[in-house]
Amino acid sequence: MNNTTPLTPRVQDVSMASQGEVPHEESGPIDLRAIWSAVYRNRLKLVVTIVAALLLGLLVTFLSTPIFRAEARIQIDQQAAEILAGNDVEPNSDSVMDGDRFLQTQIDVIKSRTLARQVAENLGLYRNNQFFDKMHMKPATEPRGAYNLQQTHREQIVDALQRNLDIELPVESRVAIISFDSPDRQLSASVANSFADSYIVSNIQRKFNTTAYARQFLEGQLRQTRQRLEESERAQIDYARSAGLIDASTGAGDGQSTGPRSLTTANLVQLNQSYALASASRVAAEQRWREASGTALLSQPEVLANPAIQTLLQERAKLQGEYAQNAKRYLGDYPGQTQAAAQIETVTSQIERLARGIRDGIRQQYQIAVAQEKALSSDLEKMKGTTLTEQGRGVKANILRREVDTNRTLYDALLQRYKGVSATAGASSNNVSIIDRADPPIRPVSPKLFLNLALALFAGLLLGVGYVVLREHFDDAIRSGEDVESELGVSMIGVVPILATDQTPGGELQKVRSDMSEAYYALRAALELSTPSGAPHSLMVTSSGASEGKSTTSYALARGFAQIGRRVALIDADMRKPAQHRNFGLSNKVGLANLLARQATLHEVLQRTDTPNLSLIAAGPVPINPAELIAGAGFAALLDQIKAEYDIVLVDAPPVLGLADAPTLASQVEATLFVVQANHARGRHARMALTRLKIARAAVVGVLLTKFDAKANGQSGDYNYTYSYGQADEGG
Repeated sequence: MNNTTPLTPRVQDVSMASQGEVPHEESGPIDLRAIWSAVYRNRLKLVVTIVAALLLGLLVTFLSTPIFRAEARIQIDQQAAEILAGNDVEPNSDSVMDGDRFLQTQIDVIKSRTLARQVAENLGLYRNNQFFDKMHMKPATEPRGAYNLQQTHREQIVDALQRNLDIELPVESRVAIISFDSPDRQLSASVANSFADSYIVSNIQRKFNTTAYARQFLEGQLRQTRQRLEESERAQIDYARSAGLIDASTGAGDGQSTGPRSLTTANLVQLNQSYALASASRVAAEQRWREASGTALLSQPEVLANPAIQTLLQERAKLQGEYAQNAKRYLGDYPGQTQAAAQIETVTSQIERLARGIRDGIRQQYQIAVAQEKALSSDLEKMKGTTLTEQGRGVKANILRREVDTNRTLYDALLQRYKGVSATAGASSNNVSIIDRADPPIRPVSPKLFLNLALALFAGLLLGVGYVVLREHFDDAIRSGEDVESELGVSMIGVVPILATDQTPGGELQKVRSDMSEAYYALRAALELSTPSGAPHSLMVTSSGASEGKSTTSYALARGFAQIGRRVALIDADMRKPAQHRNFGLSNKVGLANLLARQATLHEVLQRTDTPNLSLIAAGPVPINPAELIAGAGFAALLDQIKAEYDIVLVDAPPVLGLADAPTLASQVEATLFVVQANHARGRHARMALTRLKIARAAVVGVLLTKFDAKANGQSGDYNYTYSYGQADEGG
């Protein structure tokens, strides 16, 4: 018993090696092998579920009422609402960027209950129950809510229209598809076309209503603005009369006045203009006078430009020429010469007199200009004072004038817009047009056989997989070596295949080359390698419950060790349901129960078997208290005595759960082999059994999986004991 503690980890390593799992192969996050195994085990249920789903889908397809879908296509253009500008009242596509939102809004309008009611009215669906018959509907027999029975029927019709209506708007397109589904093909086409027509009529009506509202709005604004304009003009005139202000501007009646507003201001402007002209004239006259006073009389331009002086100068030049010509022949006192000199003197005197007159005229013009400037300057100063006095009274007049101008401008704008809206009332262009009208469909759109079968197949797969997942989740039966390690946390030391219905354990173990024999040979080899010194000297075989194959395992191991020359003693410690005496065909009259009760000796209960080196201690008669017999000191002494004579002592123990025998026996042997029947033992039961063995400080050498059906679990390739004896095998 001192070898018990260091034995377990070594046994676990060897048991893993016996299954070819060293090194251990890590599985990924999804264990495909486990999934395939689960599906394979439940393949019949999956097939039944899928076939049932397909049959149900086929039945639903043939029993369903054919549904016909009619489609009408309309084009929806976008516009923007303009009440105070533009020629139309509806939105313009160039001014609105959210086209998708606009189109979605129009789709919602088509789906509205108001439009559905209009369709029902247009098609006369409220008149009788034909619509209910064509739609395979039953009219309500009782009022609903606050409606009476007739209103309830109408609401049913509207609900049916909305429920079977569908609006589709392809991406990057303004053509909307209006479709309606019903069992009657003519009804589908009529309703689809009616929705398109009603939407267009509703759209035009909304445009007209919007234009009418705009006209009413503008009429009201015109009345208010005209009243304010009249009041402001009346206030302006009253104040001008009371303040003595006279409007001297031109066009005062049409609001386009120009020039000064008051008479005083007009006079001031005119006087200022006259003063400016007088100043300019005075400056020019002064300049001419200065030039004339500082220039020789006959050198002045004004004098030389005078026609009379020019004539006299010509005449004097002629006389002087004649006088000079005659002077060559006559003396100066000659009467003819004296007379010519007198004429020259007379002409010169006339020229000087005319030149002085012209210069005096320039001086007189200068003096007149100075006088006029002084007079206008005096009048201008007086007028400035008068104007400043009047401006103090004109502040309020200006305020009233601006108010009049503002009201007149607003009135003119509203009047112009009102004329435009009135001119286009009822003539607004429609932004919706029908592209294709709906025709009665030829083929139904529902039910679709292949689609229903595909959905049924998917539903069947979904239900089947769901069933498999739930079953695998809640069913903790141990089915494979992977389940042993994952559920129990103990290494699997061997696997024994399930037998066919025409096979028996005894018959198969007699066959050296049978799969069962090979499996137990592998188990024997694993036990041989479980410790450095070989197989455990004393080994107990137990399980969590009955009929899991522990007795057959004990029998097979005993024969296997004996066949390789080991002296083996097999003790049948399951005194409640003994089985080993039947396996060997020996008597059970005397056995372990007699030995522990001290009614017989060891040599009296030891029986030789047909297998050399193998002895059996049968269970003996069923005692009243098997647990007390095993718990006594007699069994430990028996083990010590047998181990002195035999190489290996095998103990076929009772099941662990519900009995105290197995934990007691496990504490007295060197190692324990735990047997689990595939597809029978439950994980929680096996864990409870192993926990009890652990409490008893049992050294579990490993788990043996019995009655394993690899083919049923979809793992036939992983567990194959078939080998062709007597045939050449390349590389083997």
